[in-house]
Amino acid sequence: MKSIAFIDYENIYANIANLGYRIQPEDLVELVKNYSDYIGADLQAVYLYANFDKEEFWKTQSYFQKKGVFTRHIYSKNSLANTELRPNAADLELILDAQEILLTRPSAVDIVILFTCDGDFFPLVKRILAWGKEVRIVGVKDKIHHDLLPFCDNFDIFSYLQTKDSPVYIPSNDLRKGIEVIARMQLRLPYVASTRARLTLSKELERSPSEIKELIRYMLSQKVLIEKEQDDSNLLIKKTKIYLLNLDHPLVQEVLEDKIEQLQYRYQNLSRGENLFD
Repeated sequence: MKSIAFIDYENIYANIANLGYRIQPEDLVELVKNYSDYIGADLQAVYLYANFDKEEFWKTQSYFQKKGVFTRHIYSKNSLANTELRPNAADLELILDAQEILLTRPSAVDIVILFTCDGDFFPLVKRILAWGKEVRIVGVKDKIHHDLLPFCDNFDIFSYLQTKDSPVYIPSNDLRKGIEVIARMQLRLPYVASTRARLTLSKELERSPSEIKELIRYMLSQKVLIEKEQDDSNLLIKKTKIYLLNLDHPLVQEVLEDKIEQLQYRYQNLSRGENLFD
């Protein structure tokens, strides 16, 4: 029995991260091989899809390629037209690759192993079955879409992450410091662009890019931080994503105290499109 694995990397990574764990590239590569052995299949190829421009995936593409994984870099924005996201870009690339293999090289695979929790792949699952192939879904326990559950094994293959010794990053521990760092940036810059904010937070808090990504996500979920688009004629794309502190939030008011009025003044000017350095 021959198997080919397709990995919706961002989906798997995000669902594991939401449980408070991180999966390293070397762990994922080993897991894919071990799972194929577990089901008694000869692993022919592994295809992995992600936007490798994201901070948490920096330098991982080279590692995967050295291990024989076929990587597909799925950029998330259409820079030729505007800044809008390319919805389901990774999903579409994965589906096209899977269908191309099954149509042109049907003898190359007996079992398709699909690493994802995303129910959008259910039509692909039906198509694979119609071609007389077997499908195995590998996802994160309690995160898998109900349409995919009939094609899953009963055990949680990612459960080993809970026994790893590496400490779990707790973003709430950096919340107050994060507020202070962003406030200082907003008092000296015209606006705080998202990329610059993440780089500065990483340096000042001495955290990895992936941990800062979790911190930003946590600050947004707690409504401490507000995300918006800012027009800027100096940029090629004429706009950028920025972060603003929620000055009405009790914790923000507690941490910043006398800086609140200064920030309110700068926010008002920012909303009117004025140069904050004037």
